[in-house]
Amino acid sequence: MPLGVYLSVPFCRTKCTYCNFASDVFSRTVFERYVDRICRDIEDAQRAAYEMGGEFERSVDSIYLGGGTPTVLEPKQLERVFTAIRGTFDVSDDAEITVECAPGTLSDAILETLLRLGVNRLSLGVQSFVDREAAAVGRLHKRESVLKDIQRLRSAGIVNINIDLIAGLPHQTPESWEFSLAETIATGGPHVSVYMLEVDEDSRLGRELIAGGTRYHAHFVPDEDATADFYVAACERLESAGIAQYEISNFAREGFESRHNLKYWTRQPYLGFGVDAHSMLGSASSELDAVRLATSDSLERYVNGTRVPRTPVSRDAALEESLFLGLRLNRGVDLRALRVQFGETALENAQAEIDQLITEGLMERRDEFVCLTDRGRLLSNEIFERFIATGKVLSQPQ
Repeated sequence: MPLGVYLSVPFCRTKCTYCNFASDVFSRTVFERYVDRICRDIEDAQRAAYEMGGEFERSVDSIYLGGGTPTVLEPKQLERVFTAIRGTFDVSDDAEITVECAPGTLSDAILETLLRLGVNRLSLGVQSFVDREAAAVGRLHKRESVLKDIQRLRSAGIVNINIDLIAGLPHQTPESWEFSLAETIATGGPHVSVYMLEVDEDSRLGRELIAGGTRYHAHFVPDEDATADFYVAACERLESAGIAQYEISNFAREGFESRHNLKYWTRQPYLGFGVDAHSMLGSASSELDAVRLATSDSLERYVNGTRVPRTPVSRDAALEESLFLGLRLNRGVDLRALRVQFGETALENAQAEIDQLITEGLMERRDEFVCLTDRGRLLSNEIFERFIATGKVLSQPQ
C-alpha cells in the first residue's frame, strides 16, 4: 500500500494566540539547519523503518507539508526537501501534494517554486474572513489578501484549495460567522475544514480562558454552546452549497476529499519528518499490527537528532484505533470488515456500548456500518473515551 509522507515545518511569521501546535517564530538562521536534518532523515528513512521493526514502502501517493507555515522557507530550501523525497521514494504521477500556507505569505517566487515541485493542493489558514476576528488572534492577513491569494492560485492552475475556519474566535457572533461561511462558499473552494476553538493549556488563549482573564481578547470568546451552534450552522450551510461533510471537521465537493488525511483515519501507512511528526507503519513482526513513531516537539532536540521513540501497536490496539478513527468519518465503520480483519468475535465486548450509544441517539446503524449522528459528532471525544477508557472495544485474547 502506498505511503503518505508528512513534513512538519514549525516556523511562522507570528504565533497565533489559539495555536497549540509545536510551531513558533524562529530566526531564519535555524531554517537551514532544520532543512539539513529533515533531508538526512528522509534519506535515512528505509534504515530507520527497519530498525524500528516497521515495513518500508517506496511508493508514495500523497505528500503534505504542514506546521507551521511551510511557505516561509526559501525556494531553494523547499527544493532541497522535495529533491530528498523524490530521491528516496517513488512518487506517483497523480500524487496529491499539499502545502499549508498562511494568506499573504505566497510570494511570486514561492508560488513558482511550488508549481515546479508538483504541488497541486493548497491549504489556506484563513480562520475568519472578518478582519477584526483574524487580528484578535494574531493573524496578519486581511480578507482581501485571502481573496487575492485564491485568485492567484487559480490563475496558476491550482484549483484544489482548502480553507480553514475556526468556530469560537474572540468577537465572533452568529452574524460574523455567517459572513465567513458565505465568503468561504463564494470563493468556490472545493474543500473546507471547520474546527471548534480548543481550550487547553497548550495555547496562550486557552490558558487565559482557563484562568478567567482578559488578555488576548479572551473575554470576547463565545461560550461553548454558541461555538457548538456555529459548528452546526457550518455543517448546514456547507451541505446546502454542495460541500458535503465527510469527517468531523472536513467538508468537500465530490472528488476533493483530502487523500492524505484519509490515510490517518483509515489507518493506512504514513511517514512523518520534522518536529512533532508522527508515523505509522505496518509491523514486520506477525505478533504486532503496526508500529507508531513520534519525533520530539522541541526544535532543538529534533535538530540535534534525539532518538525517536517507538510504540508497538497490538492487534487489540489496532482494533480500538480502527473503531474510534473510523467513527470520525461520516460514513462510519464497517463492522463486517472489522470482523474479517480481526476475527468474528472481535467486537463482542464493544457491542453493548454501541447499542447504548444508538439508544442515546449518538450513533446510528446503516446495514453493516455504524456512524455518529449529528449530535454524536458534537460529543465525539466523549464517545471515543467511552470505548477507550473502559477497554470495551478490545477483544479477549484468543
